[in-house]
Amino acid sequence: MTLSFYIARRFCWMVARVFLIFAGIMMLIDMLDQLRRFSDQGIGLAQAAELAALNVPASLYRILPLILILAAIALFLGLAKSSELVVVRAAGRSGLRFLLAPVTAALLLGLFTVAVLNPLVAATSKHYDALYSRLARGTESVLSVSQDGLWLRQGSPEGQTVIHAARASLDGTELFGVSYLNYDANGMLVTRVEAEGATLMPGAWALRGAKSWALDAANPEAEAQAQATTSLPTNLTREGIRDGFGIPSAIPIWELPAYIADLERAGFSARQHRVWFQMELALPLLLAAMVLIAAGFTMRHARFGKTGTMVLLALLGGFGIFFLRNFAQVLGENGQIPIALAAWSPPVAAAMFALGLLLHLEDG
Repeated sequence: MTLSFYIARRFCWMVARVFLIFAGIMMLIDMLDQLRRFSDQGIGLAQAAELAALNVPASLYRILPLILILAAIALFLGLAKSSELVVVRAAGRSGLRFLLAPVTAALLLGLFTVAVLNPLVAATSKHYDALYSRLARGTESVLSVSQDGLWLRQGSPEGQTVIHAARASLDGTELFGVSYLNYDANGMLVTRVEAEGATLMPGAWALRGAKSWALDAANPEAEAQAQATTSLPTNLTREGIRDGFGIPSAIPIWELPAYIADLERAGFSARQHRVWFQMELALPLLLAAMVLIAAGFTMRHARFGKTGTMVLLALLGGFGIFFLRNFAQVLGENGQIPIALAAWSPPVAAAMFALGLLLHLEDG
């Protein structure tokens, strides 16, 4: 037990070191990128650092499997160089039993990442998107989805318009059961429009079965106007509506099931979010598989030679699984393969491959 805690502690410390190294490098690169990107807005170093601090956690979260395999390679090379692996083998402990500590630590780290770090990264990503939209376009997200349906917001010099729809088409350009609430420049509600449906056209919403009320009139209901077809100006575009959804990683995993249900209730496809949810659940297994891959190539005595070749093969194996995971994610989001297969097949395949290699090396 003491030896297992010692190995797990060294592994966690190595993960922290590699993580901090990557965080520092990516922070500097992202700060320079933010300064270049918003040079016309005249942002300072402090604001660029704030943007980078909000954006880097998402980047680190994406490459966490690669950080784990680098940390595992460094751990096994260090143990081999200090001959601690030889001592452990001489004490009668098998390689698979020796790996129980780092693999368990990787699983626990994966559970902590999904349960705690995922919501934190989602919060920073959401805040970064809001700041980025404000700096790049002067506005924040124009779309939100709730149990009541779809909510949109559009603006003009005359005021703001809030749009609510019970359902929508997959791209958000066809709305059903629509309400338009028009506010003037002072924030006062002046007009309400109800329509059976609305279609997004270039520069306008084409309404069907519409009825409008002038709320500043003495008797809005008496002066209400019903029209079979009419149009309302808009500055929204299909791309703007699509971008308003954001990415699944910007939604905390604890809120993702409810968000998926709201999306499907509003008429949108939630397949991308379902794939991301399953991939997050499979993340602990992927991190453990990365440790096993590193062990399969580098858990050997330094006197055997070819250390550089073994490290290269371990890195190629880790990058290969990382690429396979991303490729499976794309296929799952496009509906080419089932969601469970897209999320769980890469970590399971990586773990089986690594265990096969370890058993071959252990038993000859």
